[in-house]
Amino acid sequence: MRSLSIRQVGVYTLLLAVGGGVGIWGSRHFSGVLPSQSQIIEQPSQASQVFRRLPITPDVSSQDNLNFIAKAVQKVGPAVVRIDAAREMTPNQIEPFDQPFFRRFFGQEMPLPQERIERGTGSGFILSENGEVLTNAHVVQGSRQVKVTLKDGQVLDGQVLGVDEMTDVAIVKVEAKNLPTVVLGQAERLNPGEWAIAIGNPLGLDNTVTVGIISALGRSSTEVGVPDKRVRFIQTDAAINPGNSGGPLLNANGEVIGINTAIRADAQGLGFAIPIETAQRVAQQLLTTGKAEHPYLGIHMVTLSPQLKKELNQATQEGDSPPFVVTEEKGVLVIRVVANSPAEKAGFRAGDIILSVGNQPIKTATDVQEQVEISQIGTTLPVKVRRKGKIQDISVRPDVFPQGGR
Repeated sequence: MRSLSIRQVGVYTLLLAVGGGVGIWGSRHFSGVLPSQSQIIEQPSQASQVFRRLPITPDVSSQDNLNFIAKAVQKVGPAVVRIDAAREMTPNQIEPFDQPFFRRFFGQEMPLPQERIERGTGSGFILSENGEVLTNAHVVQGSRQVKVTLKDGQVLDGQVLGVDEMTDVAIVKVEAKNLPTVVLGQAERLNPGEWAIAIGNPLGLDNTVTVGIISALGRSSTEVGVPDKRVRFIQTDAAINPGNSGGPLLNANGEVIGINTAIRADAQGLGFAIPIETAQRVAQQLLTTGKAEHPYLGIHMVTLSPQLKKELNQATQEGDSPPFVVTEEKGVLVIRVVANSPAEKAGFRAGDIILSVGNQPIKTATDVQEQVEISQIGTTLPVKVRRKGKIQDISVRPDVFPQGGR
């Protein structure tokens, strides 16, 4: 047994020696074949080089990836311009030191306030290839210098051809040819919920695009907070900020449906635009005569409601105006007729309830204003009223809207 154990020990020792020798030989033999640690780390770089050499499918044209908004902007963008205007601001009163008494002591060396130049930036869009630009009246009103900057950076001198405060529309002319132009759409066919795209230069950021929907139509100037205007505004939630004024509001097809106007500084998430039909009508007058004439009747009116009826009758009982009793709760009530106006000459009376104008049914005072606005100066306009319970027809000839008229 003891001799067998010694033999086993010898075999085991021999096997260990052979195994160790093979390990050493293998390590030396394969050391030049296996990659080093640095080579393993660099392997991803080598692989990326291989991937870059693989064939790549051709790029899809960027035009194929354009959505309707981008297409509309590409279509109209080149015709949208920036308008920089400057106007002189002079003191309304003579400065106290600019008096003979003080001149006597200080002579001509006394410094006096100088004329101040106010500068503003707005937007506009090109109507014709020969340089007729449509914008807001408040962008260029009172300006002595107007610079028009095209999208490609070209700066042109602009001449203000006409301004209409009542609709906030103005026309500027630049001397150029073959200019890009917009395509006009139809605001009267709009529906709330449709897409609305605004382009302009808000806060001096040129060629800015904002998107929203048509929130409402036919907003009266009183509802919007600018009762001195004669416009039924388009309301949108597309962002319209100072500098956007005068730029185009587009539909999904890239057609101009209105002129953006930043008329409410406190409007949060609300924007307003002048319908393109109104702008076209006024612009044509400005191009032809340099001014826009608005039809005028000469009446003060309100839209009746049960609450207003109660207040008016209470005022009458207390000896205040109006000098009549209101018997109806709906309709448009004539409160006052201006002396020597077309309305007085035609026979309107305070207390009349207006039922229709130009053969169109009337529900609000804004409806009356709108029908008068689209009438022709000097042409007979039929009006139907209810007076003391009886229907009467009145034929009135609108005159030119006077300064300070109604």
